[in-house]
Amino acid sequence: MSIVVKKVTKTYGQQKVLDDVSFDIRKGQVAGFIGPNGAGKSTMMKIITGYIPPTSGEVFVNDLNTVENSLDIRKITGYLPEHNPLYPDMYIIEYLQYVAGLYGIHNHVRELIDQIMLKTGIIDEREKKIGALSKGYRQRVGLAQTLIHDPEILILDEPTSGLDPNQIVEIRNLISELGKEKTVILSTHIMQEVEAICDRVIIIDKGIIVADEGREKISQRNAESNQILIVEFNKKVAPDLFQTIEGLGQVVNTKSNTWLIQAVPGKDIREEIFEFAVKNGLKVLTMQIREKKLEDVFRDLTK
Repeated sequence: MSIVVKKVTKTYGQQKVLDDVSFDIRKGQVAGFIGPNGAGKSTMMKIITGYIPPTSGEVFVNDLNTVENSLDIRKITGYLPEHNPLYPDMYIIEYLQYVAGLYGIHNHVRELIDQIMLKTGIIDEREKKIGALSKGYRQRVGLAQTLIHDPEILILDEPTSGLDPNQIVEIRNLISELGKEKTVILSTHIMQEVEAICDRVIIIDKGIIVADEGREKISQRNAESNQILIVEFNKKVAPDLFQTIEGLGQVVNTKSNTWLIQAVPGKDIREEIFEFAVKNGLKVLTMQIREKKLEDVFRDLTK
């Protein structure tokens, strides 16, 4: 069970949405596919599922070419698009029975649907019409229809969109469990989600892959990148004063007299901060090093 993307380019007229994109994802991996709005994430997912063809390049799902074997690939793929298409006038259970029928599932359908609804947390809502559900529960219904045929490949575009914090944790746990036996690629703007459940991180910007690393390597990249300090002084500081600090990168006033101070790569500026405070008649009330997170790496690579 695998996804192999080889030199995929996608253009719409003169606009190039994907530019020579290549990567592969194997069984048992949960890969986070992240990037700014308009980076090409949803387009890449549509190509993987066979919904649209690439302009050039090839995609293989379980060794099947997505253009030549589109229907076969859809049988083994579960796809949750960013804008989850549902029938608001159908009851949840009615809709899931309909989806099961589309996949040719006719045996023990009610038992199967009950299991899926229990997994996705909608069992207590089964008699409601989809149109009466909140956005979060509609998202859960979309996830349920994605799982109903027990697909080998899962393509999830913003799977926790609209969910409350408790629901997000439940769906994260579900995706983590599914990732042990399936190939999963998910797109999200929530960096904590990628850090929590993905063992692979692919970052795309302007249609080009700018990073493709395991979670551990991303952590190493964090450790080796710019130092970030959170410093609280005893009184206000004029922003221009910080420019006298050697090795200074970026400075942001986060609240009151507290500043987020970033050093240039490879520079430890803690000593310079203390000297700066003495020179300007300031006292350092607190100083702490903030570990760089995936969000910081993402910002560095896509700004």
